[in-house]
Amino acid sequence: MPQTEGARLFRETWIAGVHQHFPGEPKAGYVTPWEDTPQWEREAAGSVYDQVRQFVEVSGGRTSRLSREQKSRFVATCWTAQMFRHFEEPKPGYVADWPDLPSWQQETDADIFEAIEKALS
Repeated sequence: MPQTEGARLFRETWIAGVHQHFPGEPKAGYVTPWEDTPQWEREAAGSVYDQVRQFVEVSGGRTSRLSREQKSRFVATCWTAQMFRHFEEPKPGYVADWPDLPSWQQETDADIFEAIEKALS
């Protein structure tokens, strides 16, 4: 899957996860459709997609044996690196360590990893 399609998969899975896991009404920015997503965010999504894809591939597909927490932590760490790449001083919430993320975000990050795994099988 080309990076652009991977970035879209990331974003669409993020939006679905927010709708499923977020308590109450999410901020509009959390569910902005792909067409309206800022370029920096598209690039970040594509980069994280590539990192997860490569991790799955070099692991011989054995990432299916990781826990949802391990998968979520990987996505969150990759995303944090992208925030430092795209912003000189990112908002603290953009670079929070995994244990400090809200549970809805942890679950959504795990959903993203699993969607990428599924797309590769």
